[in-house]
Amino acid sequence: MRRARHRVGALATEPVAAPHLDLDALISDPGTGIVVCCGSGGVGKTTTAAALAMRAAEQGRKVVVLTIDPARRLAQSMGIEELDNTPRPVVGIDTAAGGRLDAMMLDMKSTFDEVVESQASPEKARAILENPFYIALSSSFAGTQEYMAMEKLGQIHRQAAVDGTYDLIVVDTPPSRSALDFLDAPERLSSFLDGRFIKLLLAPAKGPAKIMGMGFGIITSALTKVLGAQVLTDLQTFVAAFDTVFGGFRQRAQQTYSLLQAEQTAFLVVAAPERDALREAAYFVERLADDRMPLAGLVVNRAHPRPDVDLSAEEALAATRRLEREESAGRDLYDPELTRGLLRLHADQVRITERETGLRARFAATHPEVATAVVPALSTDVHDLDGLRRVGALLTAPPAPRED
Repeated sequence: MRRARHRVGALATEPVAAPHLDLDALISDPGTGIVVCCGSGGVGKTTTAAALAMRAAEQGRKVVVLTIDPARRLAQSMGIEELDNTPRPVVGIDTAAGGRLDAMMLDMKSTFDEVVESQASPEKARAILENPFYIALSSSFAGTQEYMAMEKLGQIHRQAAVDGTYDLIVVDTPPSRSALDFLDAPERLSSFLDGRFIKLLLAPAKGPAKIMGMGFGIITSALTKVLGAQVLTDLQTFVAAFDTVFGGFRQRAQQTYSLLQAEQTAFLVVAAPERDALREAAYFVERLADDRMPLAGLVVNRAHPRPDVDLSAEEALAATRRLEREESAGRDLYDPELTRGLLRLHADQVRITERETGLRARFAATHPEVATAVVPALSTDVHDLDGLRRVGALLTAPPAPRED
């Protein structure tokens, strides 16, 4: 199933209904190998990723879901004590169709260590891993988490291509706009290691003799006063050792970036039916289009369904006022206070639904090519496999009939 690369359309002059996003077709298609769920925080992105992964597995696919979000909700909903850098089987799913489901959570430092050990000799790897600057870089450097997310995704994909362990990888990204930082991470880390300061530190090991003259001596002396002799030595040692393995980092990051642009990858933008969340969703859609990433569509979670009673908000409030007049006139009414409360509640629900519908319509008018799935709000939180099954069924349900 080929997916069009969506781009932002012009503002429509008339209401535009978004095309339906058929998520069952997406996850059951053997041509879909990677699904990346991205979106702002608090919109149900982790639950969406877990529910789709579980539904795909119960339909017969061999799935691993990778979360980059440090929250533990994915492990809890799947009944796993704790997730780490190793895929763990999810017990309790229906395997009658021959599928399987594993889950894991990115361990940034462990992934970084694995890469160093695979790229360097044992002696050089040990020198890097024990260096205090490497420890700081692998644990807290800005962009390292996103870079390692790409690295781990590449590792899983390469291994699956060899042994067929998985045929679908579902990625749950961090909340907020940083969820797309992994698209910039390779370039950011490259810029850091290609920067002038790093080149200066590498000069004694790589440059000609004249670089080590008086000018370099003055700079080294100044750095020593600022950083201290041991700190400067540790930093130079780290940079010199790490420089020899960084080429492999950069090459694999580019391979993973190309993988994200491939037809087998599908990005899902997850949002709530709220103004700020849909504004963030528009940012994601535009950014993905700019980077030529294949967008499958938009998932709008926690939408309020329109009440079944065919009564507008204005009619419900008018009925409330009539009840008040009848009660003031002394007429005997059956529980007028309860009736008025129910009418006001109905009016509030209708207005919420109309507001959400209007927000979705404006998004569709601005992005007419972005297919959308709308998922109704649940009365309780999702905390187990049955809850994930229910969410999966709602995600893949056909669209409700349009109202005239």
